[in-house]
Amino acid sequence: MAHAPPSRYAVIGHPVAHSQSPFIHAQFAAQTGQAIDYGRIDCGADGFERAVREFAAGGAGGCNVTVPFKFEAAALAATRTARAQLAGAANTLRFDAGGWLADNTDGCGLLRDIEGNAGFELAGRRVLLIGAGGAGAGVLGPLLGAQPRELVLVNRSPARATALAERHARAAQTVGVQLRVAPIEAPGTAFDLVINASASSLQGAAVPVPDEVIGAGALAVDLMYGRAAQGFLDWAAQRGARGRDGLGMLVEQAAEAFFVWRGVRPDSAPVLQALRKRLAQG
Repeated sequence: MAHAPPSRYAVIGHPVAHSQSPFIHAQFAAQTGQAIDYGRIDCGADGFERAVREFAAGGAGGCNVTVPFKFEAAALAATRTARAQLAGAANTLRFDAGGWLADNTDGCGLLRDIEGNAGFELAGRRVLLIGAGGAGAGVLGPLLGAQPRELVLVNRSPARATALAERHARAAQTVGVQLRVAPIEAPGTAFDLVINASASSLQGAAVPVPDEVIGAGALAVDLMYGRAAQGFLDWAAQRGARGRDGLGMLVEQAAEAFFVWRGVRPDSAPVLQALRKRLAQG
């Protein structure tokens, strides 16, 4: 009996050559017995919508979306999940026949990595979130849902941070979290958790906040991984903090996207272990 061809998925963005998503989803597929074919599509700087539409028209099941196209991705879908609606951004599209679905799995992926993999309880903590772009927008809502005592948002463009905070004001009020925007040069001191969701690591730039934001025993998480995250991790270690890169978040958000597409939730732990080993071997 002939078998149906595997369902096609991809990560779409610019650049994507470095992406570990094909490896991650191949591991998930093997683990769960799902027949999928996952690749990379570099859409160039201005070809995102065309690339997505062509991929969907070819019978694909969905795609992941990288920065800086997450805001565009949300606008393309007929339906947005509550978390994509709140973020105003999407990193996951599912090409349903009746209209595309946009979701954002970044925030729940980050939470699962911080609380599950790193063993860091967010409730009652003081959190500093650096960056109000697509990555920051995706994680802010779920971070608020974990009920830290205070969450301070900073961004090089204060207006962008203010707009993001205003969109999340009701969510923060509902869960009793103090959400405020601060100048990036003076956000406060001694946060329990500092999350770098800005493009500084990707650009090889210095950490964009003062050293005083973090101290001994704090957790510092960069959403980048590999060489891009090393400067931030070194900065954290020099100040007695525990640094963590974004590899765990990458795997956890991918597991959630896999569930959105396939209705099956893979076990992320062995895949994260395999990915760290793969990258360590170069």
